[in-house]
Amino acid sequence: MKLTAHQIEQFDRDGYLFFPSIFTPAEMKVLLDEVPKLYALRRPENVREKDSEAVRTNFAAHLYSEPFARLARHPRMVEPVVQLFDEQVYMHQFKINGKMAFAGDVWQWHQDYGTWMNDDLMPTARAMNVAIFLDEVNEFNGPLMFIPGSHKQGALPAGHDTSTTSYPLWTIDNDAIRKLVDKGGIVAPKGPAGSMILFHGCLVHASTANLSPWNRVAVYLSLCAVSNHIRRFKRPEYIAHRDFTPIAPLADDCLLKPYPVDLPWKDGTPSSAYETEKAA
Repeated sequence: MKLTAHQIEQFDRDGYLFFPSIFTPAEMKVLLDEVPKLYALRRPENVREKDSEAVRTNFAAHLYSEPFARLARHPRMVEPVVQLFDEQVYMHQFKINGKMAFAGDVWQWHQDYGTWMNDDLMPTARAMNVAIFLDEVNEFNGPLMFIPGSHKQGALPAGHDTSTTSYPLWTIDNDAIRKLVDKGGIVAPKGPAGSMILFHGCLVHASTANLSPWNRVAVYLSLCAVSNHIRRFKRPEYIAHRDFTPIAPLADDCLLKPYPVDLPWKDGTPSSAYETEKAA
């Protein structure tokens, strides 16, 4: 999948691209059928909401789930990022965010690069997210909110919020958000399952709690240019990966055909994944 010149210009201006229904219902069913099995596991990769058993985030499923291992190598998700960076990419982070009905908590205003920079010592913002909706996203079930153009501010000052939710995040204060919104406004891409968003690592974004009766499950591939790999292993490996091998995309039909993939963690999280150190 290649981006057009117009799409590249739009990404540079707004910091994101939205592709409604880029995956088929059959492709989404393969993934969505796997999610309950993953969320039921008692593995460290499942981070649950602060006051409930609902899964907030599942990490690293591409290392132990065959359908998600194939998604991690899908050309529709990988090739546009390779094109924008003009360089091969590796998987910095892989997560399935739950935002479950009635229980999905907020994600505060933040930039993903803020965390990658502060926690992982990623040198520059040559990394970005590609998200795919496994459920329909509407105005009621906590859609992602973006501030268009905010990526052009670079890495903004952020504070480490370790108490609002079950997952610590480097967040941006309200005064800064007001100024950014006055300039760029807020958008919230919505659409059917199978829609995809590609967004810049410095794009400021957030989402509200999900008080609706509809789940809003989405997968995020955080892809980083190989030369821009992280320099510090402060976080466990299942959160910030340490394998900088370039991703080799599979064929475009990889979600519907059983292409062989490695599943190195299928029998459990290796002890090495818990190890952290000050410098790579």
